[in-house]
Amino acid sequence: MSVTIESVANETQKLTLETSKKLSPSLRALLPTFPKVDSPPLEEVSVVDRASNASPEKRALLDAVSKRIDLTTHIGTELHGIQLSQLSDQQKDELALLIAERGVVFFRDQELDVHQQLELGRFYGPLHVHHTTPHPEGLPEVHLIYQDENVGVDNSYLPYPASQDYWHSDVSYELQPPSYTSLKIHVQPEVGSDTLWASQYAAYDKLSTTYKRFVEGLVAVHSGVEQADDARRKGTYVRREPVLHEHPVVRTHPVTGWKALYVNPVFTRYIKGVSKRESDSILQFLYSHITGSSDLQVRFKWYPNSVAIWDNRVTVHTVARDSFGSYRHGTRVTPHGEKPYYDAESKSRAEEFRKKIKQQTE
Repeated sequence: MSVTIESVANETQKLTLETSKKLSPSLRALLPTFPKVDSPPLEEVSVVDRASNASPEKRALLDAVSKRIDLTTHIGTELHGIQLSQLSDQQKDELALLIAERGVVFFRDQELDVHQQLELGRFYGPLHVHHTTPHPEGLPEVHLIYQDENVGVDNSYLPYPASQDYWHSDVSYELQPPSYTSLKIHVQPEVGSDTLWASQYAAYDKLSTTYKRFVEGLVAVHSGVEQADDARRKGTYVRREPVLHEHPVVRTHPVTGWKALYVNPVFTRYIKGVSKRESDSILQFLYSHITGSSDLQVRFKWYPNSVAIWDNRVTVHTVARDSFGSYRHGTRVTPHGEKPYYDAESKSRAEEFRKKIKQQTE
């Protein structure tokens, strides 16, 4: 059955009518809308990475938590006993640095409403407004994660819409793709719809020295055209014309100074300056390297009021697509980062760690 703006609106209204007694006013205010508005092209915006202000020890933040759990060696940290809505500016700066280093940081039991989530996002940079996806009425800077028994997740523009093929960095096709991105889950199935993240730092580090030299000079094209075309096929209004942008295959993080791969199966289309066969071969190897290496990944089981904040510049993520027909509801806030760049003098995360270990043993 084809999906149109009208059918989505009707089904959303149906859900509201059927479950209005179960939904709190705050959740009813976060139901999806698909406004027919035209937005101009995005212009370049000034971004200052707040992590550059942080103390490397991050004592203001870490002394305030009751527990820190590093979930894997390469990626993922969970902080307990702290509320995001109550962080000082110094703690927010230090949180940005922790996210930049660890890729993604998780929080449980967060009393963070959508307006506080927007305020936190704006602290890290100008907010991105998506050109096709739904948002709550009057809140265009909120990207909704939403499914129910009527409105499911359909990414038919993907060649094989399964979790393995859905690894991505959010809207990497923009001129200034996102940095410190937050997702709060308000409603979550008891089982299913976990999210997985992979470290692009570690993915780079685990390449051979020869292959690192090879990919460091490459540039890839990222495209939002297919996402927009898919929205049009489903009858969704495209509020801003899609774009393509060129980004380095290996990018440098502006604060950590570490190198990370920057390609993903959803939005990266091809590598410039090589044949299609060569481009396909390179990208398929990198995709399988990133998505097939469990030691690069962390898996997070959501509960209501959980929050994840990740650095889209140095991670990719995917959702376990195993809970269709269940009600799931989340809000994502997405600050712009800098234009991706590669600094030939930058180092890898592994090199930095080896240097520290050597200094400690001398």
